[in-house]
Order: sequence, then structure tokens, then C-alpha cells
Amino acid sequence: MIGGSAGSFSVVIRILKVLPKDYKIPIILCMHRLKHVREGFVEALAMKSNLKIIEPNDKDKIVGGVAYLAPANYHLYVELNHTIALSTEEVVNFSRPSIDLTLDSAGFAYRNSLVGIILSGANRDGAWGLKKIKDYGGTVIIQSPSDCKIKTMPEAAKSLTEVDYELTTEEIINYLLKLNE
Repeated sequence: MIGGSAGSFSVVIRILKVLPKDYKIPIILCMHRLKHVREGFVEALAMKSNLKIIEPNDKDKIVGGVAYLAPANYHLYVELNHTIALSTEEVVNFSRPSIDLTLDSAGFAYRNSLVGIILSGANRDGAWGLKKIKDYGGTVIIQSPSDCKIKTMPEAAKSLTEVDYELTTEEIINYLLKLNE
């Protein structure tokens, strides 16, 4: 599970460029984006990615080798049966999709097998969700604030919970590659 906002797009591109096509672990991306721009974001990620990039539909099953991008203007939840649920409930932390909601639901569904990562961003969205992942027994990672374009989101997460790792972009990539071994 990767959440990011301002300054995170280039980091996500770097991650997706390196992960191999046969990456076994599903990736869920929850990124703040313009709610009225429906086209171009998935295509921009797909051009650089070895993984299949999709904006999931409600009730899609989560499978390895795919990166799921929360659709613009929808909250993305992970259900206990590892399917996607989409919602147009009110915005949370000025955002829809809310990183907090996605992280919390994914943490509850995957428990200690989930890795939650917060990247660069300009608000506190994701801090509470990362804490919930930690509470559920998952692993929490923040992008090193010194490596961020905007360090507010990783710093907010660090102030709310004890993170397992504070990593640069390259270290995040290496961590994700090791998970696939």
C-alpha cells in the first residue's frame, strides 16, 4: 500500500519502473489527484511501469502483478475478502480518495502481511492510516523527509506512530524488490 500527494508522482514512477512484470505482491496506490481529471494519470503510470496499472471497479479482486490506483474522486477500501470497494462518501482530510481510509481498510484486511508506505505530500492524510496499519501488526515505512519534495505527510506519520523504516526512494525500491524474492 503506497500513499502520496504533492511530490510523490515521480517517486511512484521510479518504483513502478523497477518492479518486475512478475512481481507477486499486489500494489495499491492511493494518491491525491485532481478530481475532475479522469484521463491521463493511469496512462502516464502505465507508460513507465512493468506492472499492469488499473483503476479498479467496485468488487474487483486484488491479485499480484497488478498496481491498483484509487480512482479520482472515489475513496478506495480493501474488504476482508481482498476485493476493492469504492465510495463517494464525504472527503476526508480534504481528499477523496483519502489515504487514511485506504490504509486503515487495507491494514484491517491484510493485518501483519501489509506494508504501508507514505511518500511526499503537503497535508496529514496518511498519518492516521499508517498508525492503524501499525496497530494491526503491519509494517510501516515513510519516505525520508530529506528525500521528499514536500515532507509534511511523512513527518505527520512519524509524529503519530513509531515507523519501522524511514527510507529514501532507492531504499524503498530495494525493500520492495526484496519482498518479491
